[in-house]
Amino acid sequence: MRDTAPQTIHLADYQPPHFLVEHTALTFRLAPKATRVLAKIRFAPNPQAIPGHDLRLDGEGLRLIAASLNGQPITALPDALGLTIPAAQLPNGAFDWEAEVEITPEGNTALEGLYMSGGMYCTQCEAEGFRKITFYPDRPDVMAPFDVRIEADFPVLLSNGNLVAEGPGWAQWHDPHPKPSYLFALVAGDLRATSDRFRTVEGRDVALNVWVRPGDEGKTAYAMDALKRSMLWDEQVYGRAYDLDIFNIVAVDDFNMGAMENKGLNIFNSRYALASPQTATDADFASIERIIAHEYFHNWTGNRITCRDWFQLSLKEGLTVFRDQQFMGDMRGHAVKRIGDVLTLRERQFREDAGPLAHPVRPESYVEINNFYTATVYEKGAEVIRMLHLLVGEASYRAALDLYFTRHDGQACTIEDWIAVFEETSGRDLSQFKRWYGQAGTPCVDVTEDWEEGRYTLTLRQHTPPTPGQPLKEPLLIPVALGLIGRDGAEVLPTQVLELNSPEQSFTFEGLAARPVPSVLRGFSAPVIVNHALGQTERAVLLAHDTDPVNRFEAGRALAHDILLAMIRDGAKPGPDYLDALRHMLRDDALDPAFRALALRLPGEDDLAGALHAAGETPDPDVIHHARTSAQRAIAEALAPDLAKVFAAMHTPGPYSPDARDAGRRALRVQAVALLARVDGGAKAAEMFARADNMTEQSGAWGALLAIGAGAAQTAQFYRQWAGDRLVLDKWFSAQVLHAAPEQAASLATDLTQHSDFDWKNPNRFRSVIGALGMNSAGFHAKGGAGYRLVADWLIRLDGANPQGAARISAMFETWRRYDPARQALIRAELERMRAHEGLSRDLGEMLGRMLE
Repeated sequence: MRDTAPQTIHLADYQPPHFLVEHTALTFRLAPKATRVLAKIRFAPNPQAIPGHDLRLDGEGLRLIAASLNGQPITALPDALGLTIPAAQLPNGAFDWEAEVEITPEGNTALEGLYMSGGMYCTQCEAEGFRKITFYPDRPDVMAPFDVRIEADFPVLLSNGNLVAEGPGWAQWHDPHPKPSYLFALVAGDLRATSDRFRTVEGRDVALNVWVRPGDEGKTAYAMDALKRSMLWDEQVYGRAYDLDIFNIVAVDDFNMGAMENKGLNIFNSRYALASPQTATDADFASIERIIAHEYFHNWTGNRITCRDWFQLSLKEGLTVFRDQQFMGDMRGHAVKRIGDVLTLRERQFREDAGPLAHPVRPESYVEINNFYTATVYEKGAEVIRMLHLLVGEASYRAALDLYFTRHDGQACTIEDWIAVFEETSGRDLSQFKRWYGQAGTPCVDVTEDWEEGRYTLTLRQHTPPTPGQPLKEPLLIPVALGLIGRDGAEVLPTQVLELNSPEQSFTFEGLAARPVPSVLRGFSAPVIVNHALGQTERAVLLAHDTDPVNRFEAGRALAHDILLAMIRDGAKPGPDYLDALRHMLRDDALDPAFRALALRLPGEDDLAGALHAAGETPDPDVIHHARTSAQRAIAEALAPDLAKVFAAMHTPGPYSPDARDAGRRALRVQAVALLARVDGGAKAAEMFARADNMTEQSGAWGALLAIGAGAAQTAQFYRQWAGDRLVLDKWFSAQVLHAAPEQAASLATDLTQHSDFDWKNPNRFRSVIGALGMNSAGFHAKGGAGYRLVADWLIRLDGANPQGAARISAMFETWRRYDPARQALIRAELERMRAHEGLSRDLGEMLGRMLE
């Protein structure tokens, strides 16, 4: 009997597959309780492997009906994780394996493999879901062309590749491009399509479809528009054209992830495919645009070239995130996009790097690979590629990518393959740079300055704190983009990229007339924490005059950070210099409204807690919450006339457009009304809610009211208006929890879980309540531990149905060691209670173990 206890998988133990797959043919006879899957797989011995091995096939939850080798029936005895055919039974050379299995899509609540959502069949096979469909070597380095026949009484039957034949109740699909099993997809149901066409630069006429449930047809136009722009952009910027005759997108309500890049058949969480001005915010439109692009770009960076093993996951995900960031910068403006990416990185990835869940961009080991679809693999992975781009330059970057696509098309690759093409095209030794893939933790760069008449010296020191399993760190190659600003605001040194490759280095600049103000880490040129003792005067110079928009924003952010920490520590109030700087920024109509909206946002409560913890202090969530709301009120009181003017000036008359210009204006208007609500009792917010003709302003005004403890009438009205729209209803649930007073958050979340519209098995709905509670920092950490108990209760319940979903949401506990002993004791008790639960999944079990140990 094969051991089914959770096993740790190590990168160092990688072995190539003993058998390759030359062709895969599948037939699906769909039925909710008893789907039959017939597989015929052509195997051949791997010439790179030692001969004479057994054939091991992965398989979970499958009822084997029949099996054969080269047409001869055999007796196969599956275990809990698959089955093994002894080497003695295998024919010499290539052979055909055939199996018929039965599965139960209707009962598949884990949403991996083949399952049902709202009456339709759909799949999710990344990372290891295909083994829940049929017996197969379910690993990314086994690639094969697929032929798929679907038999079912539905009007729409979809799979990967091109449709080659169809008739009443059946369809045949052929995907000529070799792919690993995690990219397999199938959808069947009563669906409606929004269709269009795209002619590639190579002359291929591609049919495009966005498939949705009946009634959602009016919410697909933006997804289609984003797809076409993505296809054109990838041709123009990367020289990559689409390679099939059809590209399908399907919107699915029950989906653990955001979307999945299955070859030719992308499956999307409906949240990231459906939008109309009335039901989706500007942020929703931007997310749809970004995720449509991300999944499409995977066609080359992920599908045509995939990863050898799951340790190389960032090879496809980090690269594709970087590509979607480039795309969004071109579509919506690079400055605001970059600032948004930096804020996301700090909020999600820096937090991850500072806690028990820290791991390298390329992990060394895992128990459950689903637990490593993280901000480190995705966002930090993208930052590593951004640094590489900066170090080698645009021309060498493009040459390296061209070589990568040419050399590795149709292959499953490693980080070493990726680094090698850059070394060849740039002529640089990147062995030190490669440490970014292997070292966990966020590096710190300490900055000191020295000034002698006409001579300015900047000294940089790097160190990376210990992380689990990595107590000692080696120096990294860190690109530090630097500019120098004169005290009069003139730029005396345009951006230069300094390469910090030692624990300490000094850089000297001669011939300066006066001591400059350094603008360090321009464009956020590396994912590091800069420790630089700049005074408020120097920060004010950068805020007013820095030519780098990211550092201009960072200067204002640092001022806000310092003021909030002073308020937390000793009850200080925002000083006139900071308020004057905000007023000047707010009045500067030359600044992008989206930039001004970001500048008005104060650092979040979790961010402040992390800063206090890093300084060796114990954060008090109640004190942090009070300081932040007090700062918002002080800003509102000081800037009320200017905020009112901005609120009026940013009105966007005429038809709604989700473009960057109008979205930026609405973002600033919503920020203004949220601050004004602190001093006008919500009068303008109530007016905005009543008059809103788009979801951005309606939900923004409602959120402003909830944040001051008002909005009961608007909450009831919002529900009445949108009770029939499942995605908008997610907003109704989440906004109430996000904006709840700390002492009320857990009880409100409890009440909402009893609501008739709360479907805990739907990932979006579960996150809208339980996930939202974790984002209300003071509410989650309210004294007494009610928030901890509620989340633990629901994670135990969810783990029995959807282990992947439970494991991901459990990360809200990852910072538990920051807090006071009483809170730590309460959280530890809940973590241990979950860990002791009978039937705990390996997904959640691994997360709890890492957080506790």
